[in-house]
Amino acid sequence: MSGFVQTYPVVAPDAGVLRQVLSERAELMVVSFRFEEAAEGKRHNHPHVQSTYVKSGRFRFFVGDDAFEVGPGDSFVIPSMAWHGCVCLDPGELIDTFTPRRDDFL
Repeated sequence: MSGFVQTYPVVAPDAGVLRQVLSERAELMVVSFRFEEAAEGKRHNHPHVQSTYVKSGRFRFFVGDDAFEVGPGDSFVIPSMAWHGCVCLDPGELIDTFTPRRDDFL
């Protein structure tokens, strides 16, 4: 499987947040975000459709005018260009999938 398995660096985009690309191709990207308690995913938007799966922890998400809490096993989709962000209530990990790939993460 040469060329298929690749390791990407862990980066710290914000205080208390670690990000690591898990896999990527032009059409799709899978990324792990690990959060410490009270760390924030600052509100932002992007043209990519995003699916978020809560692997562990507890989070309060903001998507547009909506706010909701999620925990292990929960998942949801964030539409293209929707303003969104989160606050970590209990330390944990989110697995985000983006289509197309987030070139700014490479």
